[in-house]
Amino acid sequence: MRLRILGAAQEVTGSNYLLEVDGRRVLVDCGLYQGANSGDNHVPLDYDPSTIDAVLLTHAHLDHTGKVPLLVKQGYKGPVYGTRPTLELCDILWRDAAHIQKEDAEWQSRKNMRKGLPPVEPLYTLEDVERSLERLRSVGYDDVVEIVDGLKVRFRDAGHILGSAILEVWLNEGDEEVKVVFSGDLGPQETVMEANPAVVEDADFVVIESTYGNRNHKTNLESREEFRQTMKEMLKDHGKVLIPTFVVDRAQRVLYELKLMQQEGILPDNVPIYFDSPMGMKTTAVYSEHISLLSAEIQEEARQGRDPFTPKQLHIVESVDESKAINNIKHAIVLAGSGMCNGGRIVHHLKNNLFRENAHVVFVGYQAKGTLGRRLIDGSKVVRVAGEEVSVKAKLHTINGFSAHADRSDLLAWAKNFKTNPLFIVTHGEPEASGALAASLQEEGFSAVVPKLGQEFVLSKAKEVVSVQEVPPVFGQETFEDRLALALEQIEQAAEALKLEGNIRDSYVISLIVSAETLLKTAREKLENQKERAANK
Repeated sequence: MRLRILGAAQEVTGSNYLLEVDGRRVLVDCGLYQGANSGDNHVPLDYDPSTIDAVLLTHAHLDHTGKVPLLVKQGYKGPVYGTRPTLELCDILWRDAAHIQKEDAEWQSRKNMRKGLPPVEPLYTLEDVERSLERLRSVGYDDVVEIVDGLKVRFRDAGHILGSAILEVWLNEGDEEVKVVFSGDLGPQETVMEANPAVVEDADFVVIESTYGNRNHKTNLESREEFRQTMKEMLKDHGKVLIPTFVVDRAQRVLYELKLMQQEGILPDNVPIYFDSPMGMKTTAVYSEHISLLSAEIQEEARQGRDPFTPKQLHIVESVDESKAINNIKHAIVLAGSGMCNGGRIVHHLKNNLFRENAHVVFVGYQAKGTLGRRLIDGSKVVRVAGEEVSVKAKLHTINGFSAHADRSDLLAWAKNFKTNPLFIVTHGEPEASGALAASLQEEGFSAVVPKLGQEFVLSKAKEVVSVQEVPPVFGQETFEDRLALALEQIEQAAEALKLEGNIRDSYVISLIVSAETLLKTAREKLENQKERAANK
C-alpha cells in the first residue's frame, strides 16, 4: 500500500495524490496549478490515466479538480466521486475553465503565428468537459462507500466551501488495514458560511493542508469591522471598491456581508453593487439550493424569509459591454473574478481604477505567488495589467478573516482531535507555511513531515518504521537545473545530427528548425527581460 504526492507539495495549488492498494490505483484530487507554476499544467502527467481506477474529489475548486477533464481527454474511463454540491459546482467551473483555455490558446496561437511558431492547443475543450461530466458519481456525507476492492471511503464535511469534504480512506491488503485521512481544504473552527469541520479521531496517516499554517486570521468580528471600515472610507472618498472575488464561497460571503451592512444602516441602499460574473451567479444559485448544508447563521436568514445573497441595488452583469459600462460609474462596489487577479473581468476594472487615489481594492482570499493579486499586496507601485503598465495609487486592503481556509490555530485544533498518534503529511502550503505547521504539530507531540513533489510513502501500521522513498517528479522545483542541462545537451546533439545530414531540402523540416531557433531566442529574451526588471526594482 502506497501514497504518492503528485501535487501541492510545498505550494498551494495542483493538489494530486495517488493511492495504490493490491494493484488498484485511486487518485485523490486532480487539480490545476495556478499562479507562478501554471505552466506546469502542460507537463505530461506522472501516470497513465487509463491505469487509474477511480478519482475522489475533496471539493470543487479548480486547484483540486481542474485537471479531471484532461485526465478524461487522455484516456481515463473510471468514475469520479464527490458530494452532490461539489459535482454541481464542477459543472460550472470546468465549463468556464475550458472557455478560458480556448481563448488563451487562440491568443497565444495568433502571437506565435507572427513569430513563425506552431499554434497552441488548449489543455482541454468543452467536449472533454462534457465527457468528464458523464463520469461523475454523487456521494452523501457520512456514507461509507467501497470504491475498489481493498479501498473504501467516507466523505465528511470539511467546512471549507459548499460540498467540501474530509476523506476517511481505509485500505486493506492481506491481513493489514491502514487508514489515511485527507483533510482537503479545511474551513475555520468558527464559521459564517459553512458548517464546522467534522471531527475525526483515528487515522494512521493524515494528509493535512497548510495554506495558512504559519499565521492566524482576525476573528469574525474583527474581520467584519475591518470590512465595514473599508466601506466607510469608500463612502467618504466617493470612489469605487473593487473586490477580486472567488466565485465559490467568497462571492457569496461578500454579498451576505453587504446585505448585513445594509440592514444595519452602515451601507446606504442607494450605493450600486455590481456582481460582474455570470458564473458567480450560477454558483450562487447552487448555494441557494443547498442552504441546509450551510451554517446556522445563513439558515436563519433564509428561515426569516430573507435571501442571504441578494443585497439591495445588486446588479447582475452578464455581457462584456455591460461590464465595460461600469467604467462610467464613479461610485460603486464591484465584485468580479478572478480572485487572484490572474484573469477574468477584475483585470479590466483594475486597469481602469488602480491609478485612482479614491479607489479601493479589497482582497478577501489567498493570493498565490506569481499572481497580480500577490504583487499588489506585496507592495508593487507599478504593475503590468492587460499589457499596460499601471501606477498603483488605490488603497489596498487584505481581509484574511473572510477566507474559507482554516488558519494556524484552526488547523492545530482540528489535528488535536486525533487520538491514535498518526503521521501528519503536511501539504498545500508554501514552504514557510508547511514548515511552520509541521513544527507546530511536532511541538504538540505529533510526528509530521513536509513531503517533496513525487515523494512516495509506504503505508503500514508500523508508523515508526514507515518507509519514505524519493521518486523524481516529472517536473519539480528541485529538478529545474537537471532538466535544463539535459535539454540543452539534447538540443546540441540534435543540431550536430542535422549538420551531418548535409543539404536539407524539405521545407517542412526547415520550418521546424527555424521555429526551434525562434523558441530559443524567445527564451533568451525572456531571461534578459527578467534580469532587466530585477535590476530596475
